[in-house]
Amino acid sequence: MKLSRRRGLIRPVNESCAMTVICWFRRVLRLDDHPALVAAAHDGPVIPLVILDGAEARARPASAQRQAMALPGLAAALQAQGSRLVVRRGDPATVLAQVIRDSGAVAVHASEGMPFARDDGLHDAVAAAGAALHLHPLADLVARGSVLTKTGTSFKVFTPFWRALRRTEIAAPLPAPRLALPGTWPRSDAPDWPEARAAMNRGWPVVARYVQAGEATAHARLDAFLDRITAGYAENRDLPAEVDATSGLSDALAVGEISARRIWHRALHAQHQGRGGTEDFLRELAWREFARDLFHAAPDMDRTCWRPEWNGFSWTGDNADAEAWRQGRTGIGIVDAGMREMFATGRMHNRVRMIAASFLVKHLMVDWRVGLDWFARCLTDWDAASNAMNWQWVAGCGPDASPFFRVFNPDGQATRFDARRLYRDHWLRGEGARDFARAVPRSWGFDPGHRPAPLVDLDAGRQRALAAYRGFARKDAMAL
Repeated sequence: MKLSRRRGLIRPVNESCAMTVICWFRRVLRLDDHPALVAAAHDGPVIPLVILDGAEARARPASAQRQAMALPGLAAALQAQGSRLVVRRGDPATVLAQVIRDSGAVAVHASEGMPFARDDGLHDAVAAAGAALHLHPLADLVARGSVLTKTGTSFKVFTPFWRALRRTEIAAPLPAPRLALPGTWPRSDAPDWPEARAAMNRGWPVVARYVQAGEATAHARLDAFLDRITAGYAENRDLPAEVDATSGLSDALAVGEISARRIWHRALHAQHQGRGGTEDFLRELAWREFARDLFHAAPDMDRTCWRPEWNGFSWTGDNADAEAWRQGRTGIGIVDAGMREMFATGRMHNRVRMIAASFLVKHLMVDWRVGLDWFARCLTDWDAASNAMNWQWVAGCGPDASPFFRVFNPDGQATRFDARRLYRDHWLRGEGARDFARAVPRSWGFDPGHRPAPLVDLDAGRQRALAAYRGFARKDAMAL
């Protein structure tokens, strides 16, 4: 008899009569605090399954690469239990149906798709194959839509949301369950994602050197961060050259190597031990929750302005300026450094993300969705909700947004947050620039020695943005 564990309780699984179930590791690439896995382990012998969808890899190759790099660690953790990871490539609905038929599984347990994917068609495909699909919430801090105002509505401004969340008891993380083994195993594909490799092209080996993958690694990184966090966290996290000022866990969170609940409770423990800066760190986790609540209420937020009146604003579509921005050749040092960092590492410092995004939508007047799509392709820590909310925040068309008339001066921001030019020099002239050159497509014709002239005079670009905003505001007022 094997033992399984559910919400901390040890329960027996009778292998002679229990029916095999599948746990689909759907962007939750860990054993710890995995609600779908705990439920599956309670039901019977478990086939752990990962599905590598070619369409996802072509749309978001850096995110796909990051998931692929998490698989060896997940496979090793399962093997330590005597279990194994089954990998299949293809459309998720088709793959689930095939694995059910191959294994005789009676149920599939998986995490719900939001905010990364839709669940349309999955129930029908699983039912047609003779099984039941059980979708479980992600191990976020709270259930979506559960933090409400006194009138019972969702928050639209972050600060009151944060205060309400801070008063909310966050459920304890679930321990990793012991898994009973099926009598037979379905075949497994190799844990490779050819479509992601093809889409990343020369970038794959470069980005790979910046990735620290695996559930155990994520936990170790969290412990190390909480050991060094200080009261200066809120200020130091804005300095892009201070590589140890942040936890560096955004990619591990995005692919589910560690849960928000686990981070929250460890940070609370550090706070109770007197570590400074932890309250500001918790607030960053809350910003992620706020994005997910908004995206849950408005799932088209990555395509449509949250404030509908902004759908009529005079942004331009994709153009040559946007292409120069993507390629890190705007001639604005801090912007180009950030775009190079993202392409070579799959990450970009948060302060620099705001500067680069603001430059695109305000100085260049390019539609925020053009930038959102590029970030979705290039970020290893891509998160649909955070990406949409942050772009709309910068563009001024989202909830609790930075007003459009607040236009960052990139040079002023660089002087303030990169005073010694360490970040810019690394990505424009140093080893970072060389990594960028190794990663970019040859079709870009990148010349490391070329210093492009600025695409736009910063003051002229600011005045153009303000004039567009004033014209938009007048038009909107006349329509009332």
